[in-house]
Amino acid sequence: MLENYLIIHKSILPEYYSQVLAVRHLIETGKAKDISQAVKDVGISRSTYYKYKDYIFEPSELSGGRKAVLSMMLDHSPGVLSAVLSCISEMGASVLTITQSLPIHDRASVTISLDVSSMVCELTGMVKRIENTVGVEQAKLVAIE
Repeated sequence: MLENYLIIHKSILPEYYSQVLAVRHLIETGKAKDISQAVKDVGISRSTYYKYKDYIFEPSELSGGRKAVLSMMLDHSPGVLSAVLSCISEMGASVLTITQSLPIHDRASVTISLDVSSMVCELTGMVKRIENTVGVEQAKLVAIE
């Protein structure tokens, strides 16, 4: 899973990489009400944030490769969450927690934290497989620990 990652000292990287992490931190801690405010506070464009947000993680987010958090938007239809959980199980991951919002306009936001220490494939492969599941509108990797 980690063959696509490098450990690089941030002093040799462009400043906007650190700024993307700063935007994420502002959003996660609630210090910014939305992405527009966070990017303005940090001093980068929204397009820069969106271009790099899914590819830049702090070392603590990659340290063990043992836990991951996925965020999904699912259709409110029978069997959709069950299909996602079956996919996770088939890939060798274990569900730690599931948080689901109330369905609005027949869609529900679902966040799942996983133990990925026993996975039989790459985490990115599992996310792609979940995205291709009928009823899954969106799936993304939020964090890795």
